[in-house]
Amino acid sequence: MNWQAIVQQIESATGQPFELQNAKPLAGGDMNAAYRLQAANHRFFVKLNTPDRLPMFEAETAGLQALAQTRTIRVPKFIVCGQTPVHAFLVLEYIVLNKRNSRSEQLLGQQLAQLHRQKQAYFGWHRDNTIGTTLQVNGRYDDWLSFWQEQRLGHQLALAADQGYGGRLQTLGEKLCMNLKPFFSGYQPQPALVHGDLWGGNVAADEQGNPVVYDPACYFGDRETDLAMTELFGGFSPAFYQAYHDVYPLDPGYASRKNLYNLYHILNHLNLFGQGYLHQAENRISQLLADL
Repeated sequence: MNWQAIVQQIESATGQPFELQNAKPLAGGDMNAAYRLQAANHRFFVKLNTPDRLPMFEAETAGLQALAQTRTIRVPKFIVCGQTPVHAFLVLEYIVLNKRNSRSEQLLGQQLAQLHRQKQAYFGWHRDNTIGTTLQVNGRYDDWLSFWQEQRLGHQLALAADQGYGGRLQTLGEKLCMNLKPFFSGYQPQPALVHGDLWGGNVAADEQGNPVVYDPACYFGDRETDLAMTELFGGFSPAFYQAYHDVYPLDPGYASRKNLYNLYHILNHLNLFGQGYLHQAENRISQLLADL
């Protein structure tokens, strides 16, 4: 691997020389190759993918910058992103990440609530981005139900149909999309900047024990979508949820809506990883229809 083009981009972005000593591959990413670039007194985190994936990194950059501007939860600082003849790349601040403890879980709950309390003007975002490597469309909407129906569930169902997942999934999915109102009886979501992909693998603690989030799929949406995603795969402690609730209590209807919100991610896993998620998606939609 020839790092010279990326090193030059780092030097141009930082205004400082960067004499690369080694590039260490890092484990953990499903979608990208990841490395730690080390110099004598500085290091950076780098993601690599194919050149056509540059828009994905540009969208991730926009999400990290939006989160940073809220001054709530720490995110890695953006350095530079760009393209070489063989790679798209994203360079970020390198943070030594540790497992979360009770203090970092509590801080995460408080800081996420503070993020969500910052009101936004509409649902959607100023650009499309990705969830995993799937296109996430973010048109501007004033009505949350329409946004969720069209830009989230409808979009994923259409992608599934294109991959040959028709029949029961599409019949059930269409029926659900036309009957979302009961889930929002007495509840009016307010637009908030959400991380968008807040599962346990995208959260850690820095060396001081402060929470760090990364790999965002940001947009302006119902804050409950972030909380729901934390429950999809687990890994968040009761201290996290209690701290969030103490700052920004959840509506009682969240208990049913979280299953609706996580359907989006289940459908995305179907589109990314294949048929192993088909029955889970169909069963989740059946359960939601039964709750109407």
